[in-house]
Amino acid sequence: MPAYNEGKNIGALLDELERPQIAQIADLLVMNDASKDNTGAIVRDRKHPVVDHVFNLGYGSGLQVGYKYAVEKGYRYVIQMDADGQHDAGNIEQILKCLKTADEHGKCPDIVLGSRFVEGSVGYPVSLIKRIAYSLFRVLIRLGTGRRIMDPTTGLQGLSRRAFSYYAQYNHFDDKYPDANMLMQMLLLGFRVREIPALMHVRREGVSMHSGLKPVVYMFRMMFSIIAVWIRIKLFRVDVEAMNEERIS
Repeated sequence: MPAYNEGKNIGALLDELERPQIAQIADLLVMNDASKDNTGAIVRDRKHPVVDHVFNLGYGSGLQVGYKYAVEKGYRYVIQMDADGQHDAGNIEQILKCLKTADEHGKCPDIVLGSRFVEGSVGYPVSLIKRIAYSLFRVLIRLGTGRRIMDPTTGLQGLSRRAFSYYAQYNHFDDKYPDANMLMQMLLLGFRVREIPALMHVRREGVSMHSGLKPVVYMFRMMFSIIAVWIRIKLFRVDVEAMNEERIS
């Protein structure tokens, strides 16, 4: 769970994550991205492990530190969620169950997306700019991979060891805004992605990293990043051969 200045939100989320039904199936790691408030102190006081960044490295770097930690510690699954309270802790059990559930071909998913926009999810308010951005990203992913992903920017995800081990490697993960571009990458490389309904809440305290005019800048940046990923994999065949060899072996 990456966190930046979430001192007003993270305590209530920790209350939920410490409930027995969740604590008995999942360990918690918080990547404190050089917060200026008491985010790190709150987590340490609750006796959870914290990785403190000396400098603010960004959301993606925080996640990748978590992946490297999971690889080093030998975990089989990672569930990533935001520290602002928008991702309901009750989603964890369903995501983990989905990660362990094989499809009709006997294959379990590599990535499970907790979605705000599939049948069964609870209504979630979204601004006009974000609705436009989500629609654009859906179209680009559909054109590039043939897959229809309804919530291409969800930060609530479950990852198999195969997926987070890949993300943990150098140059395999966007260290700033890993969203729809990473889904394009993983789908093109043959990772199995499944989307399930999730319960999410509106942020109560603090400022989102996508506030103000940032969603507009983000939309264009992500659009070009998605296209760049498609070019890198489909035209230049980056990492494709390695993934093919892995599937054969």
